[in-house]
Amino acid sequence: SGLNVPLIVHVPEKWKHLASSDYKVGGSSDRRVGFIDLAPTLLSIAGKKPPAHMQGHAFMGKHEAPAQEYGYGFRGRMDERYDMVRSVVGKRYMYIRNYMPHKLYGQHVGYMFVTTTTQVWKRLYDEGKLNESQSHFWRTKPAEELYDLEKDPDEVNNLAGSKKHQEILAQMRKAHREHITKIRDVGFLPEGEIHSRSKGSTPYEMGHDDKKYPFEKIYTAADIASSMRKTDLPKIAELLEDSDPAVRYWGALGLLMQEKAGVKKGHAKLLKALSDKSPYVRVIAAEALGKYGSKEDVAKAVDTLGKVVDPIKNGCFPSMLAMNAIDHLDDKSKSLIPLIQSMPRTPTEVDKRFQGYVGRLVDTTLNELGATGQSTPTPKKKKDRKKDQKK
Repeated sequence: SGLNVPLIVHVPEKWKHLASSDYKVGGSSDRRVGFIDLAPTLLSIAGKKPPAHMQGHAFMGKHEAPAQEYGYGFRGRMDERYDMVRSVVGKRYMYIRNYMPHKLYGQHVGYMFVTTTTQVWKRLYDEGKLNESQSHFWRTKPAEELYDLEKDPDEVNNLAGSKKHQEILAQMRKAHREHITKIRDVGFLPEGEIHSRSKGSTPYEMGHDDKKYPFEKIYTAADIASSMRKTDLPKIAELLEDSDPAVRYWGALGLLMQEKAGVKKGHAKLLKALSDKSPYVRVIAAEALGKYGSKEDVAKAVDTLGKVVDPIKNGCFPSMLAMNAIDHLDDKSKSLIPLIQSMPRTPTEVDKRFQGYVGRLVDTTLNELGATGQSTPTPKKKKDRKKDQKK
């Protein structure tokens, strides 16, 4: 619903020849457009044909493109919290593909929890005072969602499992896959790898270089890892043996998503992954073992996370991922409290765009673990002045 907002366009009389073909003064259109269409539309208004590499389509001007059947939505990291969602919306149906279905819709994002309504909503959920629909936001997600926007504009009734809707589901799933393949969606990489693989160029250039970013291979790994099918567990576990760290990352994520069954199936490979060259693979393997493994597994997982969490030594992205994992382990990570307390809230050594996110995670995690924000120094013993005087 957040993607379905109106766009108001006014075309002065002098420039009516640049208006869209369906433009009417005081009228309306159900044509679907997005922010990504604004740049090509601006070029079209100026009389320039938008270059082929632009993803959007001009909706007015000399080079107006035909109306598009679908609009596409993306969700990745939200400030300090990670997620990966893609969506396709048409005139009637909304399709959502959750690539990290083990994560809550309503993760604790500091900025979001500034609002009183969010705080009250979460409190009522914790108190068990919400109905099924109202509780939905605070729970984990299915791999796929499909909603009939005519009959269900609030997107409450997921039709992905409906036999009557399998044809439309397949159609919109196909549109999703074709779109992400066409644009070579780089969101299937751990965020830090988007930057490391594109060093010396740009994420766009890297994304279109199959040697740097073997999209089909990585996407296939992500697709099967997030299927949530137990029959896929043997294949998911094998992903941890791949030469590409992004594929191994999805292998670890796939086992984490299937909880105890996933950890049981890939236990040996997850233990091995705690020493992986990629910090992102190490962190996800540690989270899986820490949440669903034995006491010995938890100890190894916590030790691994403690070694990755420092943003100065390891960089902002591994640190943020590790802090999220530590938060998800709840009381199992209590031994890391002194280390977390000692961490800088605003590490000046990392990119300014991300400096505040580690601090938010530190404060949230310490609060949930019942700890104070700063480590408490060991009190020094006071000298006994009376004894000194006697001496």
